[in-house]
Amino acid sequence: MTALSQYDRLEAVALWRPSEDEQRREVILSMGDATLTMTDMQGRALTHWSIAALVRFNPGKLPAIYHLDGDLGETIELAENEQDMIEAIEKILKALRRRRSNPGKLRFWSMTGFMGAIALAAILWIPNLVIAYTAKVLPEVKHQEIGDALLARMTRVSGRACNDPEGVGSLNKMAIRLLGSEHKDAIAVLPAGVETSTHLPGGKILLGRMIVEDFEDPDVVSGYVLAEALRARAHDPLYDMLDHSGFWATVKLFSTGTMPPDRLDAYAETLLTQTPSIVEESALLGAFKESELRSTPYALAVDITGETTQALIEQDPMQDQGSRTILSDGDWLRLQNICGG
Repeated sequence: MTALSQYDRLEAVALWRPSEDEQRREVILSMGDATLTMTDMQGRALTHWSIAALVRFNPGKLPAIYHLDGDLGETIELAENEQDMIEAIEKILKALRRRRSNPGKLRFWSMTGFMGAIALAAILWIPNLVIAYTAKVLPEVKHQEIGDALLARMTRVSGRACNDPEGVGSLNKMAIRLLGSEHKDAIAVLPAGVETSTHLPGGKILLGRMIVEDFEDPDVVSGYVLAEALRARAHDPLYDMLDHSGFWATVKLFSTGTMPPDRLDAYAETLLTQTPSIVEESALLGAFKESELRSTPYALAVDITGETTQALIEQDPMQDQGSRTILSDGDWLRLQNICGG
């Protein structure tokens, strides 16, 4: 499902109730290509709703109240003065109802899909093998293409990657220092959406703006880059995406070279909201040692008490020598200003 182009990036003030037991709170409601995004007044993403799953609780009445299909506890309320957003949502829901109005065609395609699933299961046996095989045989250029498509969808919520020219130059220097010259463009900073870090198929590492701006030591940013690179190495990012997207999306990618747009949208939302997985401490300490970096600044950034990152502090491989220079003072200041201050 694709939102009508005239409504792209439409915003409104709304009242969001996370659950029946919680108070309503004022949020900014943004319409993207296939989702509604709720952010707080500081621009931090709170949650994402698929427009296709939206249901109006009180049709024809104001204020307009919506909830997700099957979940009456979480609601979003739009006042009468937010008529543009209400009309946009209603127009999209009406278009969706028209698409679903032919049950005979739906039954036909459902039966076709069911029979196809049986046939493919008989031939391929285990869907996970199909996912693993697809991720393995696709060329690297396809990994990068899918990563770029995911980034484009994420930036509808987060905003475009910070692109101050001098800051980007410093970021590229950090990428070369930590990941090698062949990964010069492997790091990007997003102004919102990503709280700490995440990564994409094709090798791109994404950092949240505050990771760059809120710490005075480039060792912290470097630690997040190293940790994210290890996550990408431990689990193929394309496999993770296909595992999340499902068997049929994988079959379509393998057979046509394209991913269903709704599956890309869904996984982009997941990347923006998921908590980074834990990295094995021994592997992380090895990465810090290989890069000649202190692990303590990163450990304290992750947990200011040091309780959950004690090993990274006590076994800091560069505790005595200090880190080998990552960036000059000037480059570090330029990197901190990559989003324009």
